[in-house]
Amino acid sequence: MEILSLQNARVKSWVQLQEKKHREKQSKYLVEGIHLVQEALLAGADVEVVAYDRDQGIPAELRNLPDLGRKVEWIGVTEAIIAKISDASTPQPVLGIVRKEQGPWDKLLQNAGRPVIVLDGVQDPGNVGTIIRSADASGAAGVVLGKGCADLYNPKTVRSTMGSLFHLPVIEGDLEELLPQAKERGARLVTTSLEGKAAAFHYDYTGSCWIVIGSEGRGVSPEVTAMVNDAVIIPMPGRAESLNAAMAATILLFEALRQREYSQRSQGGL
Repeated sequence: MEILSLQNARVKSWVQLQEKKHREKQSKYLVEGIHLVQEALLAGADVEVVAYDRDQGIPAELRNLPDLGRKVEWIGVTEAIIAKISDASTPQPVLGIVRKEQGPWDKLLQNAGRPVIVLDGVQDPGNVGTIIRSADASGAAGVVLGKGCADLYNPKTVRSTMGSLFHLPVIEGDLEELLPQAKERGARLVTTSLEGKAAAFHYDYTGSCWIVIGSEGRGVSPEVTAMVNDAVIIPMPGRAESLNAAMAATILLFEALRQREYSQRSQGGL
């Protein structure tokens, strides 16, 4: 199938997905570029449409992907349509329209030996996407986005995840409802603070540990702070005053990985 007109109704609906209100109304979002479309398809995400530049054809990387039981519609479109739909300054020759899916949040508690990263008001899409990518890379159980965070399905957020969005549970919800339930089921909440009593590298992140990262400007909200069990400080012997949210989260996630997987090996001299 091909669509050649910018005035086509489907094209207009895809263009609307650049805005959050339309992503919510349609319950869909955009993924742009060969890598992200490939990751979505391989992960079995609910991809409705793959639109590709008809002059270039379906990218070779996407032609022979296995059938994962999803009925995907492949549509050739013009370069002008791709440019109109895309949020990127340099549009890619392929993009996907994906239906939103969110599993039950308690799936995060099924991997009690791995940390959950909780974002409280992290507003920068690049930081949110990078944290999801770090959570994926470090083997975290999942990510929770509270109110006030950048939209998970913002094209900039999606691009920053580099496909990790499709690799682990990412849940949006009200932290004042979710965190007490997590604590009731044995989760410990830890955050970073300049008043932290322990250095980040001396804290025990094993077991059911939920790492809370606050907004770039004001940190963790008072409401969430009241629920936190422990606060740690990231040592900074240099002259930098602070780290951004993504850097702080990544440091704690990989310290948790070190404790889970590498501390005994290092003690044994391996």
